[in-house]
Amino acid sequence: MQSTTESVPSLERENFHHLVKDIGWYGLALPATTHFLSAFAIRLGASAFHLGLMASIPALIVLISAGLSSWWAQRYPDSVHALYWPAVGQRLAFLLPALTPFMPIAWRPYWLVAAIAIPALPQGISTVLFLVMIRESVEKSRITVLLSRRALALNVGVGISALTLGFWLKKAPFPYNYQLMYMGAFLLALVSLWHVKQTKVLFRSPAPEVTGSKESVWKSAGFRKAAMIAGLAHVTFFSVVAMTPLFLMKKLGADESFLAFYAIGELTAGAIVSFYIARIVKLFGNRTAIAIGLMGTGIAAAINAMSPSLPFTLIGAAMTGASWTIAGNGTFGFFSENTPAENMTRYTRVYTQTLFAAMFIGPMIGSNLVQLAHVDLASVLFFGAALRFMGGALIQADFNLNFRHLRLPFAHTPLNSDFRHSGQD
Repeated sequence: MQSTTESVPSLERENFHHLVKDIGWYGLALPATTHFLSAFAIRLGASAFHLGLMASIPALIVLISAGLSSWWAQRYPDSVHALYWPAVGQRLAFLLPALTPFMPIAWRPYWLVAAIAIPALPQGISTVLFLVMIRESVEKSRITVLLSRRALALNVGVGISALTLGFWLKKAPFPYNYQLMYMGAFLLALVSLWHVKQTKVLFRSPAPEVTGSKESVWKSAGFRKAAMIAGLAHVTFFSVVAMTPLFLMKKLGADESFLAFYAIGELTAGAIVSFYIARIVKLFGNRTAIAIGLMGTGIAAAINAMSPSLPFTLIGAAMTGASWTIAGNGTFGFFSENTPAENMTRYTRVYTQTLFAAMFIGPMIGSNLVQLAHVDLASVLFFGAALRFMGGALIQADFNLNFRHLRLPFAHTPLNSDFRHSGQD
């Protein structure tokens, strides 16, 4: 534990509040990419193939760049300092899409792919270090509460922003409406970064043994189960995420204002559920919470596919938001309670790589069904619903695949997760 002039409980409370405010400001920026980037691409003539690339290519880059997190971390005294520049680079995803109208018409969908793929390189590093920083700045017993508060702050921020931006995008002239939106989102994301910078490391990772640092993380049964459950949940959930706005816009005639209401439906339900996440986890446990949440997203996808008109899809939106909030918090909670404290950076890095490998594979399922197999969008949503439901059932069955001897890139790299050995201020 780091010695400080202030009491640790006081600093821990400050860390807690900064991490909640961070995600609140980030939530105000987030709809620009998560809810309206696909609409922007569709307006510019993007196909299901382009939407699949936009969802999967950044995940592939993050998967690779996450392996650089240990090398980067060793250059800095602690996880907060190591996080700063990768977090700045990650936030360029809010700024680069504003340049799209300056590109030749035929290049614009591909530029949008590049605009979110380029920031994915630092995002891989920042994602790993941010998870490490959370575990080093807040008591382990309070992580579930922190995640629920962050989920609430995120949903409130995204809800306010989505509603405001939906109105703005409908009323302001295209493409200036999107350009101004992305520039504003970038500024909001920088405010979020300021709160991250105020966080202090209080609970450092134990220094690893030299011999232990060379062992595969997959030899840990707890980590192996946590990573495989999280990977399965993300593959099945993201299998049709990119196809949902395409279905709403192409099949049911949605515009940006309805997409804003759809986002509000997701986020309101997620915000309400976030109040009860700690109770749900206490009652069922993290693994069962993940299974329940994932099955709920499957039901939501089926509701969307069967909806005869746009208002009915709001039911699916609410179920998606509530269910994925439960599943998303459950995956990190399950990881935290099943991963050894030693070599935290290495476990977190490989866990992050597993998530983004899943997020690369998942979107390709739906986009290839539409683009290559020419399956209609409603059938693709039904297929995704079945995948999610089966994934939830498999997670609840408490499977435990044996990957003790699996060798993945970077999984055996010797690490120093104790930043004090870097020799830098």
